[in-house]
Amino acid sequence: MTSTTAVPADPPVDLWSPRLRAMTVGIVALVSLLAFEALAVGTAMPTVARSLDGLGLYALAFGGSFASGVVAMVASGIWCDARGPRPALWHGVVWFVAGLVVAGAATTMEVLVVGRVVQGFGSGLVSVALYVVVGQAYPEQLRRRIFAAFAAAWVVPSLVGPALAGLIVEHLGWRWVFLAVPAVAIPAALLVRPGLRALTATVATRPPAGALARIGWACGAGASAALLHYGGQQRGVLAAALIAGALAGLVVCVPHLLPAGFLRAARGLPTVIGLRALASAAFVAAEVVIPLMLSRERGFSPTGAGLVLTVGALSWSAGSWIQGRIGSPRSAASLPRAGLACITIGTAGVASALVPGLPVLPAVFSWAVAGLGMGLLYPSLSVLTLEQSAPAEQGRNSSALQLGDSLAAATVLALTGAVLAAGASPGPAGFATTLAVAAACGLLGLALAGRVVPRPAG
Repeated sequence: MTSTTAVPADPPVDLWSPRLRAMTVGIVALVSLLAFEALAVGTAMPTVARSLDGLGLYALAFGGSFASGVVAMVASGIWCDARGPRPALWHGVVWFVAGLVVAGAATTMEVLVVGRVVQGFGSGLVSVALYVVVGQAYPEQLRRRIFAAFAAAWVVPSLVGPALAGLIVEHLGWRWVFLAVPAVAIPAALLVRPGLRALTATVATRPPAGALARIGWACGAGASAALLHYGGQQRGVLAAALIAGALAGLVVCVPHLLPAGFLRAARGLPTVIGLRALASAAFVAAEVVIPLMLSRERGFSPTGAGLVLTVGALSWSAGSWIQGRIGSPRSAASLPRAGLACITIGTAGVASALVPGLPVLPAVFSWAVAGLGMGLLYPSLSVLTLEQSAPAEQGRNSSALQLGDSLAAATVLALTGAVLAAGASPGPAGFATTLAVAAACGLLGLALAGRVVPRPAG
């Protein structure tokens, strides 16, 4: 009789297994801090501008951070592909923390704007590097779940961030909205450090040909995005001229930063990135109009309108959780198609609040459906981006995914502001137009969803 020695099976790998636990906690904490700061600053900024007598630079404090983030996303993608995610992540954390400290210690609005620009640059470096970390550190079967955790890391700040920032401003002072975050960001980064060391070392290579040109195009896109943000806060002929100039700049610069075939929705990665941009545009267009619409048309208080947005945030988290538990979708297009269907139906359904005889509940339910769709869609597109990227292109493609997302949101915010400002005061026609555009973006994405599947080789 031949005896055999049983070979113990490898323990199952999970997000919270010993090998990945510290990494998971660290990167989710970093995402949560980026989210908190992005949301909290909006609450604190009016007080900051009054305190520093800097209302004239109010728009630049937001636009400058956004513009530097655009440049950083492109730079981080190039850096990650050439050297791996570690240098970009560490530098990003340093820039992020340094910017917060400068902003928190600022005695003039000019210095605060500098701090915001530095902070935005750090955020852009970190956000792309974290995607590459997921691609290198997590097996494919866990990527849906870690991206679901990223979504949850945004939901909690969206629920408590503005209120917490308001309490900090009232009881501790606005400076602590900036200065408290580094106390958590540094330990979170240290948790990631052991996991980064365990990654396969990337042989340092020179940046790819055309990297310097891409940085130049990124600077142009960032400047255009800042101009778009500023123009969206103006009114009349000035707003129209600034927005037109900014959009022209984006049309010239952005195609050089996204995959070839993006504008014609070529199969595979170009469509994946395009769907993310369309979904972002649809959701943001509806989200920005809901509080104003409910306030003016239905008499909602700011708190009541905010609770409706909270419903969307919670259903987004639920959708992310659901897609993270789906083992293997029937097709790569299944989750994107389901998500975009929910976004289309949900954003269109929100318009029911404009019908005087109808209760508001159907509109609230519709917004929950839209949030569910975003939860199904966003992580699935992140996973598809990594699946369709060669290891040496994960940085560039992760950068393109987030860049398209951010620029689509900025564009629709500016255009929504222009639509709502077109009349003497925002009214049903402007609200209906904005929601129709949102639903149209979702519907276009739904029509294109099948093209996320690459054309078979050969």
